[in-house]
Amino acid sequence: MEVYQHFRKEEQPFIDQVFSWKEQVERSFIPKLTDFLDPREQEIVTSLIGEHNEELQVRGFGGSNKSERSRMILAPKYEEITEDMFQIQLLEANFQPKFVMIEHPDVMGAFLSQGIKRKKLGDIIIEDGKIQIIAASEISPFVQMNLTSIRKSSVHFEQKDLQLLIKKNETWIERDKTVSSLRLDTVIKEIYPLSRKEATVFIQKGLVKVNYKLVDDNKFQLQEKDMISIRGHGRSKLTSIRGKSKKDKVKITIATLK
Repeated sequence: MEVYQHFRKEEQPFIDQVFSWKEQVERSFIPKLTDFLDPREQEIVTSLIGEHNEELQVRGFGGSNKSERSRMILAPKYEEITEDMFQIQLLEANFQPKFVMIEHPDVMGAFLSQGIKRKKLGDIIIEDGKIQIIAASEISPFVQMNLTSIRKSSVHFEQKDLQLLIKKNETWIERDKTVSSLRLDTVIKEIYPLSRKEATVFIQKGLVKVNYKLVDDNKFQLQEKDMISIRGHGRSKLTSIRGKSKKDKVKITIATLK
């Protein structure tokens, strides 16, 4: 399929899924609601359906206009898409930060241990002794009944109005760099910064993600707008690729989350 050439090989199964959703809506005229998608998956859906499609429309919502993970709806152009059609709920629990430190991996691990799939969860926010999660409505009762402990701390999740969702204030700091290539190990050693050996170790130990997916290949070629994260070292993104320098190096702009 000609469209594949615009995407990475590992993204082909998801592309096939999107086309399957598209055909389903075109055939049945019934809106299709997806599970939660990460930003890269949302970008793929939008590009494949097209913002100027005369027959279909696509919208995403994850709780607020700053949500990272969102459910998406593919629908006929004439269909009115409302917020309640996304079927998401805000669940909130409290803990005592003086006695226990609960972080994002702890919450995620607790959910996964209950057999809940990641695709059923949106953003997770932890702040000032509160844990907020955006969840698919269909799993909300299960979460409230069964998820009662995180890091040996008792928790009780209650449904809250989406208006109470804690707003995330993220600050990204941009820097210009030159690199010999767009290999993953080459770029991340410039971003964080690390030695080439340290970068290789992080990658091979499965501690590096690109676009929210683990990547264990040092030679993996990065592209513009790729999101990168190293466990324990934060997130960054390859904002732009600005061509070649006089010394034939690649000029890039990177941004790191403060």
